[in-house]
Amino acid sequence: MASTETTDAVKPVKTDDLAGLEAGLDALDSVQIRRTPVREVLLKKVLPPVLAVALVLLAWQLLVTAKVADEGKLPSPGAVWDSLAAMWLQGTLLEVLWTSVSRALLGFLLALAIGTPLGLLVARVSVVRTAIGPILSGLQSLPSVAWVAPAVLWLGLNDQMMFAVILLGAVPSIANGLVAGVDQVPPLFLRAGRTLGATGLKGAWHIVMPAALPGYLAGLKQGWAFSWRSLMAAEIIASSPDLGLGLGQLLENGRNNFDMPGIFLAIILILLVGVAIDLLIFSPLERMVLRRRGLLVKS
Repeated sequence: MASTETTDAVKPVKTDDLAGLEAGLDALDSVQIRRTPVREVLLKKVLPPVLAVALVLLAWQLLVTAKVADEGKLPSPGAVWDSLAAMWLQGTLLEVLWTSVSRALLGFLLALAIGTPLGLLVARVSVVRTAIGPILSGLQSLPSVAWVAPAVLWLGLNDQMMFAVILLGAVPSIANGLVAGVDQVPPLFLRAGRTLGATGLKGAWHIVMPAALPGYLAGLKQGWAFSWRSLMAAEIIASSPDLGLGLGQLLENGRNNFDMPGIFLAIILILLVGVAIDLLIFSPLERMVLRRRGLLVKS
């Protein structure tokens, strides 16, 4: 009798434990979704960069006021602003920006179309990896400016030369990023894909690419950085009226004319384009990937 009563008393406890365990697992699986208040967004995301820019401008103005350098070497923020306003009134500012940004984006898309299949090939075929893997790593470490001189001799002063320099700088980064991402794919995913019939191109599209997405995205970001830097190097060195006026040519023209406000303006515009592309394209892509993997809470 005593043993029967003890067993009956234990059963409800086990049932309650299981129910609590299930509730805990459900709580872990569920993602708390809430909309961030506008005030919180302004305080955490808008205010810090605005304050950082304001501090930089203040320090810059203090250096000018203290006359740590001649005005010809260190222009004031006001002088740079006047240079920006003059370009805007002349109608050349947007044209200069579009010339460089359109070249960089088109070159990056070409590098994406070449670097992605190349990276998959290197990652999945051991013979190809042994043959050209070290070459890709070497090309990635080679400064993009080194390709400007041979590209000019091969193709002349034209847009094709610009795209060649961009491709030579960006393709190795994109390919190596994808290779690194594929190397981090758990073998269990690949075996499960083969079991389900996902082999060849189907396996690459449905299994390998989604699993390698974080490393691939890092390679894309680095590839864009190389594209932008390669283009600026090409525009600075291979300056010609036939190429149109881009940000690199604007910087070089400022040097030739001893126009320090123009030089600082070109540097700031180059920096702003790089920041804008990251904020508008790559940061949203990263957040989307993190959300899909449960690593970022929606807000």
